[in-house]
Amino acid sequence: MNREVNAHLLLDSLVLDNLATAVVALDESLLIQYLNPAAEALLATSAGRLLGTSIAPFFATTGRLDALYSALREGTAFTERKATLTIQDHSQAIVDYSVTPIRVDLSPWLLVELQPMDRIMRITREETLTSVHNTSRNLVRGLAHEIKNPLGGIQGAAQLLDAELDREELHEYTAVITTEVERLRNLVDRLLGPDRPAVFAAVNIHQVTEYVATLIDAEWHGSRLLIRDYDPSIPELQGDREQLIQAVLNIVRNAVQSLKAAGLIDSSGNKRGLIRLRTRIQRNVTIGKHHHRTVCRLDIIDNGPGVPAELSNRIFYPMISGHPEGSGLGLPIAQAVINLHGGMIECDSRPGHTQFSIFLPLDNDYE
Repeated sequence: MNREVNAHLLLDSLVLDNLATAVVALDESLLIQYLNPAAEALLATSAGRLLGTSIAPFFATTGRLDALYSALREGTAFTERKATLTIQDHSQAIVDYSVTPIRVDLSPWLLVELQPMDRIMRITREETLTSVHNTSRNLVRGLAHEIKNPLGGIQGAAQLLDAELDREELHEYTAVITTEVERLRNLVDRLLGPDRPAVFAAVNIHQVTEYVATLIDAEWHGSRLLIRDYDPSIPELQGDREQLIQAVLNIVRNAVQSLKAAGLIDSSGNKRGLIRLRTRIQRNVTIGKHHHRTVCRLDIIDNGPGVPAELSNRIFYPMISGHPEGSGLGLPIAQAVINLHGGMIECDSRPGHTQFSIFLPLDNDYE
């Protein structure tokens, strides 16, 4: 009989230890008595450090400790969706969790199952953003072509009219027509995106960021707005160097505009505004429907006022800009380029910290 009991215990342990769902067992004082490897990964701490400690710090932001004690007293199970856990490193994780009362040696315990939702929410958000981007881009491209066709006729007619005029002051009017038509043509070309197909080759991400840094330093007369924080171990990726430079430059210039508008930088040498270029390798990242073992992550971080709340969900839409002098095309073009490379862009913004993160695959293996 003892062998049979031991076999059941071993089987239960093997099952729990190999579950993808995080499982935590709590005693009547809400002290952690067991957690499986998935829970260690979710809570970012080893079992050796967590066993015998309270679960309370992880639930500090949920306000649900009373519910856990109630489940112990009354023996009632409950489930909560999209709760925010506070992890040991002070980051946060969005989870769905279920609490089930159990008995261990006649004492009331709780079995807590936690399912991380960050990845699912991120995939959903990325798919929605990609779908909206593709729809809006197709609409804009169609509209741009319709605008571009008559522009050629207007410019041609203005040139013919200019040749027939014999009064000098009238030439000024045709010059205005020609100049404005050219300005509209340039705008339409930007709406249409890159004017050549991508040419993929081995690219070092730091060649891209250093070229952008050189341009920004030159525009601001060597004021050194940029801080480099590079991981030199990042290998080369397959990409179009010129298009990647354009994408990164668009985001960095957006950051510069934000700092300038907030008065954090100016031509007199005010340098309170800073932009950090940070590169890292990140593992196990899902982009769209593909899971990548390794990606290159480029963070572009500024200490400006942040993206206005009313624009936060629309910043990648064409013609949406938070700056009076902005065209609203920089971010959509950057997103189109990064999507072409199988990557994605995410934005996390709050006052004093705006971070655009570019993810570019380093492998060709999809899961």
